[in-house]
Amino acid sequence: MNGFQQYFFDLSADHPRWNFIFFYDPVQTERVLSGLWMTVQLSVSCVVLSVIIGLVGAWLQGAKSPLVRAIVQGYIQFFRNTPPLIQLLFFYFALGQFTPTYSPDGWLEVPIISNVGWAIISLSFFAAAFNVEIFRAGIEAIPESTQEASEALGMSRLQTFLYVVFPLAFRVSLPALNNNLVNLVKTTTQALAIAVPELLYQMVSIYNDYSTAQYACMVVLFVAYIVLVGLLVFGMNSWERAARIPGYGQ
Repeated sequence: MNGFQQYFFDLSADHPRWNFIFFYDPVQTERVLSGLWMTVQLSVSCVVLSVIIGLVGAWLQGAKSPLVRAIVQGYIQFFRNTPPLIQLLFFYFALGQFTPTYSPDGWLEVPIISNVGWAIISLSFFAAAFNVEIFRAGIEAIPESTQEASEALGMSRLQTFLYVVFPLAFRVSLPALNNNLVNLVKTTTQALAIAVPELLYQMVSIYNDYSTAQYACMVVLFVAYIVLVGLLVFGMNSWERAARIPGYGQ
């Protein structure tokens, strides 16, 4: 053991209730690092996918077809008015029953969408329902005269959205989007319910194996999420300041 590992080993011997076993046991260290990496992957995937779905949904809300607008509105109401944990369980256990499978060894049937995949899909659609409304509010903040000017120049509705409306609306939407994405990162802990091996899952597994590590696991888990969310907030705030246009947003 090096000095760092020895310190926490001695701490666990002197104060058994504060057993930071993952700081001196390589096996437990690997479990924590793998859980942290899974949390990062899950968070990044959900953030990116939810933003994309939100943008598409906000654009479709302005469609000429009443059916398209009704479908988007139904999607928003469904995902905003049901708990994310229930949605996660529904996607994994209900829709998962209809997922096609493949057999890598000729015996075992493996679903083409794993529990991680369902977690990403479910959480992304949950957050995207809020993102649709966030982007819609941003779009409505853009003056009609700005859109009419682009249309007068011969731009199509899609071109107007991509090159005129979206760049301005995105800047207006950033503060609210920041809050929603922070909530999304924290909501990824609910993937524990379908055995996604993210950070919370690994920490619970460790203190189930070593009861003296419970307090230590919760402290490290708490600090880890403060750092993860802090990095996201710092990045989003920096982006917001860099993208701010006088006269739009705050």
